[in-house]
Amino acid sequence: MPTIDLPVGPVDYRDLGPSTPGAPVAVFVHGILVNSTLWDPVASQLAAAGIRCILPDWPLGAHRRPASPDADLSPTAVAGSISALLGQLDLHDAVLVGSDTGGALCQLALRDLAQDQLALRQPARGADTHRVGGLVLTNCDAFEQFPPRYFGPLFTLARSRLAVWLLAQQTRLRAVRHSPLGFGPLLNRPRPAALTRGWIQPLLDSAAIRHDLTRFARGLEGTELTEAATWLGSFPGPVRLVWGIRDRHFTVGLGRRLQAAFPHAQLDEVADATTFVSVDRPGAVISAVEGVLATSRA
Repeated sequence: MPTIDLPVGPVDYRDLGPSTPGAPVAVFVHGILVNSTLWDPVASQLAAAGIRCILPDWPLGAHRRPASPDADLSPTAVAGSISALLGQLDLHDAVLVGSDTGGALCQLALRDLAQDQLALRQPARGADTHRVGGLVLTNCDAFEQFPPRYFGPLFTLARSRLAVWLLAQQTRLRAVRHSPLGFGPLLNRPRPAALTRGWIQPLLDSAAIRHDLTRFARGLEGTELTEAATWLGSFPGPVRLVWGIRDRHFTVGLGRRLQAAFPHAQLDEVADATTFVSVDRPGAVISAVEGVLATSRA
């Protein structure tokens, strides 16, 4: 995989689909304890359809290249690296696609970009600053639910390097990984064992990766999104919220609140999907990305 140097350090990413100038582009942001393979069922089909897909492995615990030892890995800092990636790759009118914690990071990245545009005194759709043309979010954190109450203990444990090591050891067993205390609530059955093992393997292999996860958890204050409506309401691009209605933690009610925060948002309620809609029902996410690209580039 190619690597890009960002404020958090070197980040591996995959670049699928056409490389021709002007090709439509989507940038994917996964959540904690997963990596970009979360998006493979979506990105492979989008790339085949002529959409360039940028798939970074963000430093959230399932990445294989450690972040810089002295880097800030708080949510705000990681979101800043999303903005930096868009700039370094010189992407314009990209669609940001986020899930779980990654959805929160996308929201924070929109704030960064809005502040940059204000500082440059450019209109929101100025040619030099319009990096993000649209947004697709699946079930994710929002407002005061960062994280939702159910996941609070996980983030508390993740602040301890010893607890992270112990957690990783327990998840060697598929039964534990797929239990209600693991990825069980986030995926429909049958849950692909190789996929979930791939997500946890970096924690098993590397103390540096475990430390990166701890640094992210320690940097999370929980209040980063409480005022999100104040900047989401100024985002001019199309938004699709692809929400698995079987999710008991990122509920459809939260999705409806997010829809109301944006001026141009559509909520797609996806039956028989939980948190990871990109795995449970990839077609719904593919349709949303294509729809947002069609609208933003019209």
